[in-house]
Amino acid sequence: MGFLSVLSYAHRLAAERIRPGEAAVDATAGTGADTLFLAKACGPRGRVFAFDIQPQALALTRARLDKEEPAAIAGVTLLQSSHADMAAALPADVHGRLAAVMFNLGYLPAEGADPALITMPDSTLPALEASLNLLRPRGILTAVLYPGHPGGEVEAAAVEAWAAGLPSPAGQAVIYRQLGKPTAPYLIAVEKK
Repeated sequence: MGFLSVLSYAHRLAAERIRPGEAAVDATAGTGADTLFLAKACGPRGRVFAFDIQPQALALTRARLDKEEPAAIAGVTLLQSSHADMAAALPADVHGRLAAVMFNLGYLPAEGADPALITMPDSTLPALEASLNLLRPRGILTAVLYPGHPGGEVEAAAVEAWAAGLPSPAGQAVIYRQLGKPTAPYLIAVEKK
């Protein structure tokens, strides 16, 4: 048995912390993989909020969710908005109560999507900071980073520096990465204290 992919490991870390009925956020909906994972993990009494600036991403996410039995997953709210606006867009009753916030950074990996439209540090870093404030104690933030595409290495370095600079009372950060493959995707996870 090999190591888990970075996405599978992010899902495992989140699954270990999410309790049925809780709320969670997919900060970058993309094709909906993390949104669906969170909807299943939070269960039918839970809530999930998924952000993306691209209508195509939200349509792909909705199509993925529509294949599921609605009574088996959390209610999902799709928001065509930047993850940087997360704190303002989320209802007040979930502030400080989120079990997980997941980021899958980079570009939308879908046919017809513009690969030049990528997540950027100027929106991602405020979104990470907001996420940490929105999490409940022992909640988790995961960020899958893609240094192998143009602009991805800059964002990955910025996120890594942000996580490394977190004060220990705020949370603890870990990194999951293949050594010897500097352009391979990798994961940074932060558990809120």
